[in-house]
Amino acid sequence: MKRLLAAGLVLAGLSAPLAAPAAAQEVKELNFGFISTESSANLAKSFEPLMQDLEKAIGIPVKAYFAGDYAGVIEGMRFKKVDIGWFGNKSAMEAVDRANGEVFVKTAKPDGSSGYYSLIVTNVDRSDINTLKDVLDCSKGFNFANGDPNSTSGFLVPGYYVFALNKVDPAKCYKRVVSGNHEANLLSVANKQVDFATNNTENITRLQMTRPDEAKKIKEVWRSPLIPGDPIVWRRDLPSDLKAKIYTFFMTYGRLGTPEEVEHARAVLAKTSDGWGPFLASSDAQLYPIRQLELFKSRLKVENNDKLSAEEKASQIKEIDDKLAALDALAKKIPAM
Repeated sequence: MKRLLAAGLVLAGLSAPLAAPAAAQEVKELNFGFISTESSANLAKSFEPLMQDLEKAIGIPVKAYFAGDYAGVIEGMRFKKVDIGWFGNKSAMEAVDRANGEVFVKTAKPDGSSGYYSLIVTNVDRSDINTLKDVLDCSKGFNFANGDPNSTSGFLVPGYYVFALNKVDPAKCYKRVVSGNHEANLLSVANKQVDFATNNTENITRLQMTRPDEAKKIKEVWRSPLIPGDPIVWRRDLPSDLKAKIYTFFMTYGRLGTPEEVEHARAVLAKTSDGWGPFLASSDAQLYPIRQLELFKSRLKVENNDKLSAEEKASQIKEIDDKLAALDALAKKIPAM
């Protein structure tokens, strides 16, 4: 474990003294942001024990920061109202690019595996919606509940694999498209308020625990390729000694300590909204596949844009292909962890 922590601290840029805007003791409070996968009340109850243990470990108060959508947490980090946050991969990419964020660990399952799947779900009573072909039938006047635009599993992944690859624009295909968080979309499906919705395996598991009767009303129609575990992102400009304390907490929590301490930490992690196990080391390299998805979507959009001249189309496609090639080279040089 000592070797693991040493390697992680080097990865995080914490192995040697670095210039920082403030000393750790000058940071009076750490604000922990949470993406809005469900109601703030549910999130607060789910994560309060973890924040309390983090507070004890780093010696300063840790406060929760909630927003109505994913963008609110990204903007919170941009304006230094959020110091550390739980993000999805798409929103983490936005936090890295727009809010001076940096991925340092990622979530994992209790068995040590990391990753989850995006889903399209419908009500179990719907005999007419069983396959992706049914979902993509634009003649039925379906009502579709999409995810937050900054959600990986609720928007980006189905946006590419379900809609972009099949050349379907939801806004033109369906009678009505609404946007909501994962919990709201699941309940809309269970209550037959929409015909189908995006979601993910983690939130299905969560609903099975918290509202089993509603969970029984939902069936899976489509499943994506594996998505990397959710990143935990900190502000890149946090003091390096505070980063070291935070990193040590995350990498030892549920792994090191007395048997009672490890058992307590594992129980706290298991009760988080997605049922986590001990965290795994990570970096911004985790986001390479997500960046590739965004670029693939952009490429398909350009290819299908009949308003562009052949020269404009070729130029834009070359620009995207150059970015994809650069990402591929980076991925080979610094593989995702």
